[in-house]
Amino acid sequence: MRLVVAQTPHLAATLAARFIARRLRRALAAREQATLALSGGTTGVALFAELARLPLDWNRLQVFQVDERVAPDGSPARNLTAIAGALVGPGRLAAARLQAMPVEAPDGTAAALQYATTLARLAGTPPVIDVVHLGLGADGHTASLFPGDPALDASEASVVAVGTHAGFARITLTLPVINAARSIVWLVTGAGKADVLARLMQRGWPAPAGRVARREAVVYADRSAHGA
Repeated sequence: MRLVVAQTPHLAATLAARFIARRLRRALAAREQATLALSGGTTGVALFAELARLPLDWNRLQVFQVDERVAPDGSPARNLTAIAGALVGPGRLAAARLQAMPVEAPDGTAAALQYATTLARLAGTPPVIDVVHLGLGADGHTASLFPGDPALDASEASVVAVGTHAGFARITLTLPVINAARSIVWLVTGAGKADVLARLMQRGWPAPAGRVARREAVVYADRSAHGA
């Protein structure tokens, strides 16, 4: 796993977006379409804005969500709200190419199965996503994979419903899908993440983030998160 340290959070997001764009262009040179899965969080907002400015063949991309909170459509709690706000629009991503997790469904397990079907149709069986973007929680969680949650040990399913954390039930991609990605891009900023980033960079960390594949993974961080 490679670490790239930028001077500021904005520059870290810019570099991460450029890396994602390069990997998507590489995928499009090899295949008819490219696939990208995006997380949410405060760092994600800056990343999405930078990605939207880059030249990409948006009509050949399929964009998935890594995870989502169960909240009403348009809620600021939804990761989809920030992703769509930045990426969907004229000259950018068509709404039909942003595959939203169906968290409005009353049954979380059924919603996860529905999204798994979409994922298989567009990214294969088992699904292989070109680029997965991840954030890092202060407790070591990533996606909506939290310490102690049974979702961590899902080995057959590609998408699962998750118990309530920080006030929201959730749906998330599972570790097998994340780890099968052709590229994994972490974006970690802020002094509050310095301890967990240091742990992430060490092999054998038992937290959920430490169970993510290290091959073909790059971490973009700012100096505060790096502790420099």
